[in-house]
Amino acid sequence: MPSSGKLLRPSLVTGEYPESQDRLLPWAENLLARFSRRVTKHRIAGPTQLRQLLSQVEQQCVVVKSWSEAELAHELAKLRKRMQAEGLSEELILRSFAIVRETASHVLDKRHYDVQIIGGWLMINGMLAEMDTGEGKTLTASLPACTAAFAGIPVHDITANDYLVERDAGEMKPLYNALGLSVGTVIEGMDNDARRQAYACDITYCTNKQVAFDYLRDRLTMGRHASRRQLEIERLHSDNARIDQLLLRGLCFAIVDEADSVLIDEARTPLIISQTSTNRVAEQTYQQALEIARQLQEGADFTLQPQTRRIQLTEQGETRVADMCQPLKGVWTGQRRREYLVKQALSALYLFLRDKHYLCKDGKVQIIDENTGRVMADRTWELGLHQLIETKEGLALSSSKETLARISYQRFFRRYLRLAGMSGTAREVAAELDAVYGLQVVRVPPHRPSQKISHPDYVYRTSERKWAEVLKRIKEIHKTGRPILVGTRSLADSEHLSSLLSKARLPHRVLNAKQDVYEAEIIAQAGHPDRVTVATNMAGRGTDIRLGDGVAERGGLHVIATERHEAHRIDRQLFGRCGRQGDPGSYEAIVSLQDELVRMYCPLYLQRLFKIDTDGKDSRVGSWSRRLIKLAQQRAQRQHKQVRSDLLKADEKLANTLAFTGRTE
Repeated sequence: MPSSGKLLRPSLVTGEYPESQDRLLPWAENLLARFSRRVTKHRIAGPTQLRQLLSQVEQQCVVVKSWSEAELAHELAKLRKRMQAEGLSEELILRSFAIVRETASHVLDKRHYDVQIIGGWLMINGMLAEMDTGEGKTLTASLPACTAAFAGIPVHDITANDYLVERDAGEMKPLYNALGLSVGTVIEGMDNDARRQAYACDITYCTNKQVAFDYLRDRLTMGRHASRRQLEIERLHSDNARIDQLLLRGLCFAIVDEADSVLIDEARTPLIISQTSTNRVAEQTYQQALEIARQLQEGADFTLQPQTRRIQLTEQGETRVADMCQPLKGVWTGQRRREYLVKQALSALYLFLRDKHYLCKDGKVQIIDENTGRVMADRTWELGLHQLIETKEGLALSSSKETLARISYQRFFRRYLRLAGMSGTAREVAAELDAVYGLQVVRVPPHRPSQKISHPDYVYRTSERKWAEVLKRIKEIHKTGRPILVGTRSLADSEHLSSLLSKARLPHRVLNAKQDVYEAEIIAQAGHPDRVTVATNMAGRGTDIRLGDGVAERGGLHVIATERHEAHRIDRQLFGRCGRQGDPGSYEAIVSLQDELVRMYCPLYLQRLFKIDTDGKDSRVGSWSRRLIKLAQQRAQRQHKQVRSDLLKADEKLANTLAFTGRTE
């Protein structure tokens, strides 16, 4: 066990709020830390060490099997007492793994495979285990979660969405209860009392957004310069002490499922807590801004950068805006203010699109998470953008917001005393995970060899030809009785394909942000014979599609991607819905040169050049076009990495400024 294991055990001092101090290391010290992590990785996760680990756990399992229920309860109580006194030594971890493994076999009728033991070992040692989709990561996480909980360490099992929170907690609850551990869940819409009770449990399942926002709320409650110990003293002199309002028990041990999605893909946006602003802009002002923006011409008056969502007025555009604002009063008299409002209005018109970035439901603009395809309830864009979109859609204006606290995912997750994770697609971003979070990625071999069949990409010149081919392929596969999962990148595309299938009289189900209440039902049926499921990214990460009777004999689930994502990792997650745990399955991508990925991330001259590779007929285009798509993905990933880096630098600069002024985040 690495020396950092001692840090995992919270202090026994009453009232402490454990968290790691997030600070920038000098380059030499940082280089030394990275070298040390590499050495630790080889010491803990080398082939010889892992073989010894499995042998020792199996020996412990033989002993545990011989115990009666009374002996098991006695030995478990003794183990917990030792762990809480001594910390997490290798001996105690192995004993804990054996107890959890045999208890799971008895209670869940699931015994951890050797590869799951390896995954659990990596995570309890603060690493990221890359395990193929379908390898049972939920069960794997129970090993480090139970082990840390035995030691009295609060555990946060963090996953991507509320559906997975409730599913995973429900699956593992019988195991935790059998081991004398409590389990709680934190999801959208819970009040503070319910959250506080959930975080007080030994193991808490929650999403990354919920736990990060709850941490910010705690920081606001504590106020400037206040520690939890100081708040304990405050309780002695007040009946309404701030300490009783805290939600978390600190940031001790986090197990992050789908870690690359949470720590990388979602790290481009800061987390912000806001309150209603007293500086309310009149509805008329937003209408005027949109009217002015609609009169401007792209290229002549303004330029768009969809990749970074930036808009820049040209000199001609600035002059035109000034001329149009001349008869107006108030905010329109100041140059900086009017140009800012117009640029926000242009963003609302051209960069944020209905049924792609948001949907209108119940008289509100509801933001769609681009990574998960899910609605982010009660979230709003800042700086007037949300109100401009409401005005564009003809909806009642919500109150504008002003920022109270903010933090990036990078800085938040680095505050855990120990951070661990698992994912099926982490190797591509291993260097960034190490540099930013100190997470070493270790590949875990599959329990059974993969039987997935990969078909070559179909690339077409136009979107029309692409959708025609998608429809054709669905019809062909559907005749065999195999279930089909079709992945789309937007709500609008999922509904477009649904309309094509309806016209062709093909029965199907759609899973997107509008049908999220039916998610569990749709996923449960997606692997049955003859099923056709059209889904956004909601059916990507973490979704377990089980094959129905007779499906394996027909070839398993077939997955079709209708557009490549900006990161190849996300494509692999979608394709990973088939061929799980050695099941048969197949996948393919049917895309076009008009897809958003190509339009946004490839220079125009390259797009025109590569179209020479097409013949405009029904056949697929050549390999050069597939290289264009690969190039677009590479450019997108580089840009996103730069955005994450810039956000982290800005966040650290802001933190230093606030620290200097005596304020918190």
